[in-house]
Amino acid sequence: MDELAYVAMTGAKQIMLAQAVNSHNLANASTVGFRANLTDFESIPVQGPGYDTRVNAQVQHGGWSNAKGALVSTGNPMDVAVDGSGWIAVQAPDGSEAYTKAGDLRVDSVGILTNGAGHPVLGEGGPVAVPPNTKLTIGGDGTVSIIALGQGPETAASLDRIKLVNPQPAELVKRDDGLMTMADGSTAPADANVKLTSGVLVASNVNPVDAMVNMIELARQFELQVRLIDTANENAQAAASIMRLS
Repeated sequence: MDELAYVAMTGAKQIMLAQAVNSHNLANASTVGFRANLTDFESIPVQGPGYDTRVNAQVQHGGWSNAKGALVSTGNPMDVAVDGSGWIAVQAPDGSEAYTKAGDLRVDSVGILTNGAGHPVLGEGGPVAVPPNTKLTIGGDGTVSIIALGQGPETAASLDRIKLVNPQPAELVKRDDGLMTMADGSTAPADANVKLTSGVLVASNVNPVDAMVNMIELARQFELQVRLIDTANENAQAAASIMRLS
């Protein structure tokens, strides 16, 4: 009976891992630009002596969802969304280049253009630096322009151009911090065809209703595995009682 208990215990553990991924998605249902994580269950035969009658369920990382998130109007000219497919290049905490849909831009205390998560936005030569100004605008092609302090509208000057990329989804992998990087470790080239729309943000592509339904299904599957463990324990106790009688 220990084989049944082992298989059920392994299944319960894998369901818990899948539940953790689903809970993480649900927690980020309102996070700007978040892409949902996916999981797959795979059947793995139990290796060892005896008949091949037992199979473990193992959860596998299924990548990330490329479904489009809704566009949310904010009216803030510093909020930008990629119009269609494409990504905004940012600097990851480890200094590498990464990509995101989060376009809630702002200028930090040292004059670096960042998004809401604090990742510096990359331009043509590195992070975009913004000097003191009275007005900052971001064009559809990613061009960052300002009107310097004490100057009139006629003095508007271009500072830099945000790097916008559009690699194939299969070429991207999702980091633990939610940023995307190229699977082969390279950097994606800038794509002039990628455009930005100001005053809107790309919302998370997590569907809260689907995530809640999935959570309930996983909870029921976990309960089933626990009942199997209880059944294995009852069978073992009954077998032990028969052995004592004999």
